[in-house]
Amino acid sequence: MFLLLAGVLCVPWPVLAQYDEFGGDVPYVPTPPPIVEAMLKLGKIQSSDFVIDLGCGDGRIVVMAAEKFGARGMGFDLNPQRIAEAKENAKKAGVEDKVEFVEKNLFDADVSKATLVTLYLLPDVNLRLRPKLLRELRAGARIVSHSFDMGDWKPDRKIEVNGKTLYFWEVTGKAKKEFGEP
Repeated sequence: MFLLLAGVLCVPWPVLAQYDEFGGDVPYVPTPPPIVEAMLKLGKIQSSDFVIDLGCGDGRIVVMAAEKFGARGMGFDLNPQRIAEAKENAKKAGVEDKVEFVEKNLFDADVSKATLVTLYLLPDVNLRLRPKLLRELRAGARIVSHSFDMGDWKPDRKIEVNGKTLYFWEVTGKAKKEFGEP
């Protein structure tokens, strides 16, 4: 029993979050508002941006992008409860006309319209997603990840905010060739 308890206590905290019954690849762990704002600022958000949040949960990143920075955006999540919460949060913030939330697997989402993609996934999911991002995003698009990197594709910037690590990449032709699909 002691060994089992010790093993559980060694697991990183996001992994301990409850996975839902919708077959997702990541647990739902909400990003605190100061981290959301820092992610958007690290991503050089502008009012002309189209933000896509993969695994959007309650929509807080896309809603803040619209409410505080005037951007438009879309969030994708498998959990219909989270999508309903995201739509309600957009309504409360008065940004329903700027954002959309779709119940869909993030690997099936079309990210080609994005100028900024935000992620709070797990390391293996980021790595599996990397070729899709590099294939679909245009050069100049930006990616920001909360807590987890993209393996050997080194970030252009890495910052610490309130004890959390945030990563930033800009999609380039070189990155597409070097880290995209063969």
